[in-house]
Amino acid sequence: MAKLGKFKASGMKEFRDKLKKLQDPDAFVESCAKELAARLLRLVVKRTPVGQYPKGSGKKGGTLRRGWTGEKRASAQGYAESLKVNHFGDTYVIEIVNPVEYASYVEYGHRTANHKGWVKGQFMMTISEQELSKIAPKVLENRIKKYLGGLK
Repeated sequence: MAKLGKFKASGMKEFRDKLKKLQDPDAFVESCAKELAARLLRLVVKRTPVGQYPKGSGKKGGTLRRGWTGEKRASAQGYAESLKVNHFGDTYVIEIVNPVEYASYVEYGHRTANHKGWVKGQFMMTISEQELSKIAPKVLENRIKKYLGGLK
């Protein structure tokens, strides 16, 4: 009869433990979605204009910029972690909203007060989304490599 050789079960136990990390892929995908949301928030906040007002007016600029994180002084990463991730089939959705009432007018543009001209939009969210879509594959590839790297 032929010998089967030596076999150490400890290697299999380690491999089993590493595979257990992959048991919750939804948590991994949600963390990827939140990272992308944080990156988008960083881009859009940086691109959002701040109003300039005369000293005696009593107005303070930055309301629109602060609106992206819900008026909280949170970092983009911290705020993104608090957002809810919705799961529709194989799609994960995080809704990023600026609740400031004039945000859409700054984004897309608007008529002047006398209705004779047009103020061009800033497109801070639109441009930021386009930038994110360019870097997202590389970001996700690095996250997946890191996630699966523990299985070696």
